[in-house]
Amino acid sequence: MTSTRNTDILIIGSGLSGLSLALSMPKNFNILIVTKDKLDSCSTAWAQGGIAAVIGNNDSLASHIKDTIDNGHGLCNLDVVNEIINNGPECINWLEENQIQFTRINNQIDLTLEGGHSNRRISYIKDQTGRFLHNGLTSVIKTIDNVTILENTQIIDLIHEYNDNEKRCLGAYLYNKDTHKVTTVKSKFSILATGGASKIYQYTTNPHTSTGDGIAAAWRAGCTVTNMEFIQFHPTCLYHPENKSFLISESLRGEGAKLLGKDLQPFMHHYDSRCELAPRDVVARAIDNEIKTKGLKCVFLDITMKDKTFITNRFPAIYEKCLKMGIEISEELIPVVPASHYTCGGVQVDISGETEIKNLFVIGEAAHTGFHGANRLASNSLLECVVMARKCAENILSRNSAVSLTSSVPPWDDSYVTESSEKFKLSHNWDDLRKIMWNYVGIIRTKKNLSLANEKISLIEKEVNQYYQKYYITSDLLELRNIIQISKLIIKSAMSRKESRGLHFTKDYPLSNDIFCKNTEILGRENEYKSRVVKFKV
Repeated sequence: MTSTRNTDILIIGSGLSGLSLALSMPKNFNILIVTKDKLDSCSTAWAQGGIAAVIGNNDSLASHIKDTIDNGHGLCNLDVVNEIINNGPECINWLEENQIQFTRINNQIDLTLEGGHSNRRISYIKDQTGRFLHNGLTSVIKTIDNVTILENTQIIDLIHEYNDNEKRCLGAYLYNKDTHKVTTVKSKFSILATGGASKIYQYTTNPHTSTGDGIAAAWRAGCTVTNMEFIQFHPTCLYHPENKSFLISESLRGEGAKLLGKDLQPFMHHYDSRCELAPRDVVARAIDNEIKTKGLKCVFLDITMKDKTFITNRFPAIYEKCLKMGIEISEELIPVVPASHYTCGGVQVDISGETEIKNLFVIGEAAHTGFHGANRLASNSLLECVVMARKCAENILSRNSAVSLTSSVPPWDDSYVTESSEKFKLSHNWDDLRKIMWNYVGIIRTKKNLSLANEKISLIEKEVNQYYQKYYITSDLLELRNIIQISKLIIKSAMSRKESRGLHFTKDYPLSNDIFCKNTEILGRENEYKSRVVKFKV
């Protein structure tokens, strides 16, 4: 059974970019926000660090721009970098106007330091910036009558058509995990704010929802994806058998914490003169190398030089979490390992999120604007979310009068599929794929391993394609379909970049090569799978 609903604005994703867009739109728009789990089950709510923006007296926009470009290893879009960073101070003001209260000292926003930054410019809220941001904006959203929220609902595919030789997005097919029903949503404007794809790796700091759904759906619809080889691994994820996805914020290193390796000796000075405050790609590779060459299970983060009162006030959530795990971080070392954290590539868009498909926008981590280049600068991601959302709202308003809701869309049809008795295969393939990506397409890569990963995932893909054609869809099946496609896009991009640059390091080509100082673009595909919709009659 299927149903149909209409809306002016369809926002798929409930993180900072999606919420900021909804809050930036006038009240005369009907807005539908769709999230595939609970409203706060998103990467934004898990973010600990903060938002990078120049508001300190000793800082400058030029310095922030330079730090971003330096970290991007030659692949940043300079116009986008300038535009986003110049909008940073205004974004902080806008968030404060929407009930966000950053940590203050002497009535001034306190600023912290993170790797790759030359100045203290990170506005934060204790060590749970993302949670407070999300809770604050959600409380405002819930007071707005023109916004409807659909939880436990995920995208299946976008709906599009050709009109006067121009591809136009008409809405999306959505699957509800509670009712197992499909809803056809017709919208004037569709926005994918679905976040990244770090869940494709065995170890990640992201929530389980980060499966690249929006990137995959946009690619299937025909959008170009760019620089998918640049997956950022956060250097410090808690290493503990009871919790394998808890992030230990980079802000600890910004406040003086040291990384210790074999025999509990510091090692970062062997890799970079900035030591613990080197960019994430450098620190993650250094930790990975220490673990592999020294036969370690993990390295340790030491913040015991700080007073306990300072630690509990500055990092209350990390302190309490580690204490529950039996680690008193004011007295003991924190065991850490790198884990997948952020997708620097994504759907190719401009700063407003506009794609190749008319009336389709992609914003936030799912998008590629050229802001991050080959390595995202810490705390630039939340800044990009807010700026893109506000620019997206401006774009939509400028063209709204010329867009009308389509009268009809092709209906969803699952009349030829049956219930599966082999659902165990989905879980098995899920686990296999994430291990393959971790072991073969991780921090350090080789041509041989990339080729092996592609072969192994192609076998899984064939099986899942057959499963998709025969049986009713489920949430796990939809996510598995997406992570297979995202994984293959990452591998294809990585195999084409015959150099090492930023987050992409390969033993076969350990040095950067000016020939490859360019973006890796993969054109979109429309019919990866047989469609389950009834086509328009010609």
